[in-house]
Amino acid sequence: MTPADRPALILGARSGIARGIAAALAKRGHPLMLAARRAGELDSDVSDLSIRYNCTVTAHEFDVLDLDGHAGFLDSLPATPSIIICAIGVLGDQERDAGDAQATKLVVDSNYLAPCLFLEQAASRMAQSGGGSIVAIGSVAGDRGRAKNYVYGSAKAGFATYISGLRQKYAGSDLHVMTVKPGFVRTAMTEGMDLPGPLTSDAEPFAERVVSAMEKGRQVYSDLRWRALMAVITHLPERIFMKTKF
Repeated sequence: MTPADRPALILGARSGIARGIAAALAKRGHPLMLAARRAGELDSDVSDLSIRYNCTVTAHEFDVLDLDGHAGFLDSLPATPSIIICAIGVLGDQERDAGDAQATKLVVDSNYLAPCLFLEQAASRMAQSGGGSIVAIGSVAGDRGRAKNYVYGSAKAGFATYISGLRQKYAGSDLHVMTVKPGFVRTAMTEGMDLPGPLTSDAEPFAERVVSAMEKGRQVYSDLRWRALMAVITHLPERIFMKTKF
């Protein structure tokens, strides 16, 4: 089966990481279905990717928080996806969200509940139609709760656990489920943040590495620098961790 026979659905397609992955997949010849809220803002992406890589690209309105609309959205697609990239996420504001029930709910629903429910349905359909790949974008923020982002981090922790279970559920089948755990990536989401240069990746090179890992059948992908750093952070004894400023 060639890439032209393996259409890719990209959820959260307006994000920087998603745009990078879209370009990496288009370069390989995969037809693309870009899905996001305010899908009209994807018109320039559709035009650019289709012209630059000579592939089929369509845009689709999608709100993951519309839980009752998940099945209908999948039914409406022009093709059953062979690849799904889930790049949906809301960073939120820690100080505000920790004391605001609705803001916290939005972060948890957007990063955990709604994407999990959607991918459960999608995985079942993909498994029944011949398999494929699901790539779920998580975050190293879920590796250990930290004062700076524990609302977002806890949601990503739940998401990672869910995807791990989904991966085991389909182990041995033709459905490959991969978790991606980025650290800092230069995107609109991180714009204005004081990012540590040595630990920060640009979106397009990061996306290329993610797609390459998917093609190799990796189960979990994370930047080597962050893998090493988070291994230290997650293994620190609690009494020491409480004194750190990570």
